[in-house]
Amino acid sequence: MRPSISRRLLSRPAAPAALVGALMLGGNLAGPVLAQTKAPSSPTIYTCTTPDGRRLTSDRPIPECQTREQRLLNSDGSVRRMVPPAMSPEEQASAEQRRRAEEVQRSAQQDAVRRDRNLLQRYADQAAHQKAREAALDDVREAMRQSEKRLQALAIERKPLLDEAEFYKGKRVPFKLQHQLEANEAAAAAQRESIENQKAEIGRVNKFYDDELSRLKRLWAGAAPGSLEKAAPQAPSASGR
Repeated sequence: MRPSISRRLLSRPAAPAALVGALMLGGNLAGPVLAQTKAPSSPTIYTCTTPDGRRLTSDRPIPECQTREQRLLNSDGSVRRMVPPAMSPEEQASAEQRRRAEEVQRSAQQDAVRRDRNLLQRYADQAAHQKAREAALDDVREAMRQSEKRLQALAIERKPLLDEAEFYKGKRVPFKLQHQLEANEAAAAAQRESIENQKAEIGRVNKFYDDELSRLKRLWAGAAPGSLEKAAPQAPSASGR
């Protein structure tokens, strides 16, 4: 009696799973299966000549030649590329310093471009810029008016105190009166200092807007954002911008 087909198949050695899959699909997977068996990558060959004249070869960068140029070869001996010498610690520090300086310069240039573009978006013409200047000065001028008004009020308050102190001329002024006079003078001194500070602030605001206007005129004339030699001025705190 002939064995059944199923028994004959079971009695044969098991075929590789990938081959069975390929046969079941009519050979469609044969290409991918074979493609998975790639040829080994070409070996890496480093070669160099040491300072004392020795010619060395290795499958990795050669420590004895780290200060000299090394050749990276293909398997047929042709040069794939030249490997530059490794940098000394001093050279690495210098290179890192240059890299950081270039990064700072690049960042500053990007900031300058961004500031100039913002200026052009904020101010379409000189009238718009002058309006912003006046708005910034109005805040300071109003603060100065309040200080001057308070100084005048203190002068009015001081007059009767001085008249009363005149009564004690040549005598000891009562403690309460003396205290009132000193408090009045301290408050007046504070207001005078505030007025001087506000005058200085007006000068600072005007200078800021003068510098900004000078830059804007060049940008309006066609200068590219970020191309001007001087960085855009920073807005004064009193402007509230």
